[in-house]
Amino acid sequence: MKSLIVYYSFSGTTRKVAEILAELLRQKGEVEVLELEGLDESPKFLAQALRGLSHKKAKIQEVNFDLGGYDLVCLGTPVWAFGPAPAMNTYLYNCSGLAGRKAVLFITYGSGAGTRHCLNYMQDILLEKRARECLRLSIQQCKVKDREFIIAEIKKVLRLWPNG
Repeated sequence: MKSLIVYYSFSGTTRKVAEILAELLRQKGEVEVLELEGLDESPKFLAQALRGLSHKKAKIQEVNFDLGGYDLVCLGTPVWAFGPAPAMNTYLYNCSGLAGRKAVLFITYGSGAGTRHCLNYMQDILLEKRARECLRLSIQQCKVKDREFIIAEIKKVLRLWPNG
């Protein structure tokens, strides 16, 4: 199985989840990891959250948006004001080759407000691009240091797929 993990992390929280996910997926095959970089973002969280609220896109580094060569695509972002970070919005809108692909959407969050809205928003975009199915994983910021908790949550999601 060939997997791709694409994520954005402002503070390192989402990165930690992406790293554990990569470790687990490497047990099943080849894994590529891409961390998105917002080239036009503010260093202030409030300014970033306002961009997230209105589903703004960010300028990001040059990346490959064609996902056709992967069996599994994992997309991760922090939840900012009920939505994904602007760098992830850019990736979501520009990615292609999702027809028939499995996807895992993973988010990290603080308060929990907006998690469902964020996941629904991301899922709708991927399903519109004909992804076969989207599984969802949410990790609260206070749980990120609990490696065993994250592993258990990831395994719960991955077990939902037969032979997955």
